[in-house]
Amino acid sequence: MRFADVPGHEAEKQRLRDMADNGRIPHALLFEGRSGSGKFMLARAFASYIHCTDRTPDGDSCGRCAACRQMDEFSHIDTLYSFPVVKKKNSALSDDYAAEFREFLSESPFMDLERWLVKLDKINSQPQIYVEEGNELLRRLTFMTRRSRYKTVLMWLPERMKEETANKLLKLVEEPFSDTIFLMVSNDSRLILPTIYSRTQRINIPRYSDNELCGILIEKGFEEADVADVARQAEGNVNLALKLINESEEHKKFFNLFVELMRKSYGRKVSELREWSVETASLGREGCMRFIDYSTRLVRESFVSHLNVDELLTMSRTERDFISKFSPFINERNVEDIIKLMDTARRDIAANVNSKIVFFNVAIRIIMLLRR
Repeated sequence: MRFADVPGHEAEKQRLRDMADNGRIPHALLFEGRSGSGKFMLARAFASYIHCTDRTPDGDSCGRCAACRQMDEFSHIDTLYSFPVVKKKNSALSDDYAAEFREFLSESPFMDLERWLVKLDKINSQPQIYVEEGNELLRRLTFMTRRSRYKTVLMWLPERMKEETANKLLKLVEEPFSDTIFLMVSNDSRLILPTIYSRTQRINIPRYSDNELCGILIEKGFEEADVADVARQAEGNVNLALKLINESEEHKKFFNLFVELMRKSYGRKVSELREWSVETASLGREGCMRFIDYSTRLVRESFVSHLNVDELLTMSRTERDFISKFSPFINERNVEDIIKLMDTARRDIAANVNSKIVFFNVAIRIIMLLRR
């Protein structure tokens, strides 16, 4: 991984180059920012730059020397990876999942946590960095470096360290070995143990602009005509943008169901709404909850559209066309009650209440609320 492989973040790249070139690398760097940016790619590129034995004149790792090749193969002897895992029967070490993590880095360089859970085959679990991992890091970092001046530790999501793990590593971060550099990458630095957070030098990684995100998506092979609306909705999050594109068929179905609900409710077509409830319930529990989330967003967008500030809206063209006609029916007299109705429906479905009954109740209530 080279700086040239990381889209955008040019100011942050230059700051990292200057640190390495001037020999003033902090013992603990924290790359913090929202999910879906190039944070971990930057950390990887920086580690490669530190270890590279033949840096280029324009300030990048060469990509050819033995150290660069080993970094690309995740086999550099002086680089350790630490990341949240799901505890196995006898162990909870990152090394237990090394092969899966290498595949994950190749498939999802922008570090989609949901995709990592799929890779672990533990979609409903909460991966953490356990105390066993802290003990293993301490053990391995006591060894002298073998090929490089520095040992580097790339830690993904330090906010998922268990408290005993964080306390175990606190002394190492407070009084580090002179040859050890921690590169931590966080999606929510507020959750990091304050004593560790205060001892890191922070680099805030901004979200991608809509134009930058469009460029990334086009580079991945998506059509230019398809990415503009997605980029607006994703708000700089590459992982969310990819999900929105890949879930476009589901979103089309959700949109059609939402339009049906509102049109049939306005027309007071009770028998057709009963059929609509049966069809919508067939999405399954998770699909029903995603549909409610989608519907809640469109209701909010309908209300916000009254402000005539396009920058606040994150709708596709198709959604905008419908909302331009539908928004007059969403106003200050009913918007809060509609959203509350949706929230209650989501909670009921999550609790395994019969989805057909829940959606039919929503439909009947919408009939009354649209008339306010």
